[in-house]
Amino acid sequence: MALTIEIHSFSYKKGGIPKDNSGNGGGFAFDCRGILNPGRVEEYKTQTGCDTGVQDYLETKTEMPDFLELVKSIVSINIDNYIGRDFDHLQINFGCTGGQHRSVYAAEKTAEFIRKKYPQTTITLNHDEQPQLNHEYK
Repeated sequence: MALTIEIHSFSYKKGGIPKDNSGNGGGFAFDCRGILNPGRVEEYKTQTGCDTGVQDYLETKTEMPDFLELVKSIVSINIDNYIGRDFDHLQINFGCTGGQHRSVYAAEKTAEFIRKKYPQTTITLNHDEQPQLNHEYK
């Protein structure tokens, strides 16, 4: 049985931590609000964490790279364990104030990392406040 990893970006203001509908309950919830918000910079207000300007800002002007390295270490422990035990579902959530910049970026970068390190998994990426960005890796 293959492991499906469901990754969400979400807004703490609008909906809170997404419910895990798999029946397993829980998973990870990472709070990105401690990272400087590019949404407070005029030129990035209408952009998302998938836009180059926002990504450059997060990578060069914030602690996001260090934050994500720690996230990768933590989630890898569970992914290794879940694959070894034939578990079929893991949910990873990233929240920020509006669900537009920091959480979207963190979810995308974490999905890319998992796709490269664990190609045998299926990853669904759900941007709860930015559904036009949703996609899946198989």
